[in-house]
Amino acid sequence: MRSLFTACGLAAISLAACTQGSPEPFAGFGPKPVLPEPKTSPIPTLNARQAVGWPAGAQPTAPQGFTVSRFAGDLAHPRWLLVLPNGDVLVSEASSEASSGGGIQGYVANLLQKKAGAIQQSPNRILLLRDADGDGVAEMRTTFAEGLQRPFGMTLAGGKLYVANDNGVVSFPYVDGQTSVQGAGVKVFDLPGGPINHHWTKNVVASPDGSKLYATVGSNSNVGENGIEAEAGRAAIVQYPLPAGPARVFASGLRNPNGLDFEPATGLIWTAVNERDMLGDDLVPDYMTSVRDGDFFGWPYSYYGQHVDSRVKPARPDLVAKARAPDYALGPHTASLGLTFYRSDLFPERYKGGAFVGQHGSWNRRPPSGYRVVFVPFAGGKPSGPPEVFLTGFLNTRDEAQGRPVGVVVDKTGALLVADDVGKAVWRVAPTR
Repeated sequence: MRSLFTACGLAAISLAACTQGSPEPFAGFGPKPVLPEPKTSPIPTLNARQAVGWPAGAQPTAPQGFTVSRFAGDLAHPRWLLVLPNGDVLVSEASSEASSGGGIQGYVANLLQKKAGAIQQSPNRILLLRDADGDGVAEMRTTFAEGLQRPFGMTLAGGKLYVANDNGVVSFPYVDGQTSVQGAGVKVFDLPGGPINHHWTKNVVASPDGSKLYATVGSNSNVGENGIEAEAGRAAIVQYPLPAGPARVFASGLRNPNGLDFEPATGLIWTAVNERDMLGDDLVPDYMTSVRDGDFFGWPYSYYGQHVDSRVKPARPDLVAKARAPDYALGPHTASLGLTFYRSDLFPERYKGGAFVGQHGSWNRRPPSGYRVVFVPFAGGKPSGPPEVFLTGFLNTRDEAQGRPVGVVVDKTGALLVADDVGKAVWRVAPTR
């Protein structure tokens, strides 16, 4: 019997039409992407790549002049990274778990995500990795925190470590160099969680002056099909003034924001956002964008500015009129998650100030998109040149997923670290000596 996922027209998923997106590696990229006409479908293209992991001795490929090494391996679904002041690296380990309900679409979604390596028992912990001898490999690994609730983002401010669980942010006292914390943390503020919690991954960063926290909250649906009431406080970036709040929505209409960083030249916060599905293989491009207080980016009523999504009822032309177009498109269904600006001096000068983006990879596009880390140069606080593939090889020659990049950070030496959840590794990329 042929696999459920190897043909377009099987009866069990007959609603998913055979489609084909652009084969161009940077289709749907740039400050003004060309958007095709929408092609609505009850369910998206089903094209999850089988997760197989890395064979012995294999690793991603970087541009000439760079060397890739395995900073740490044999991890349990590593998702996000934080470099501590002394150079230690925290890695959060968490994953989706099979959801109940949803009928045939829910059943198929669970199968697809399991195939892609996204569904397993969540580790719910944070590890500390230390490279004491500076050889680019973490020889020390210890459990830093455990018993958390699907931890994702982490940040430091004012002598505290803040961790974004799937339902809120907690804090731990932190002294540089410590190797563990006790307990589940002190609740700082709540974020929308269950019972659905469709996009559970939540990030948190501190402002450069340490006076505020910013947290991301994804939507509870694709385009509001679970009811707008289920989206209260979601599809947003939340601001929390330290030390005592209160939390408030800083920007909204962002379907699933994940990566957060402050652009070096302007100081503006930028985010990487996953856009909606089921409008065709080439819609809607994920994006990265600067974010200002009060910004609205359209979700669910419109996309990429004021392109109306006719599936959402009732329509809200008043909100569509306010929708701001993002700054830079990152391609359709690329699942762009990680985002970091390069501030160090280790890489060649042309990388200074530019953005690295971890593209986790599509499960609903032909041909597959993402599965790589891309670099976008910046000048004067804005993208200034064509995008570049920086780290690739996550798909093998059979289009199987050896890895899927998620969080990206720059370590204390200036090397790039990449969390690879399917590959169970953290990769380190540095100039070849």
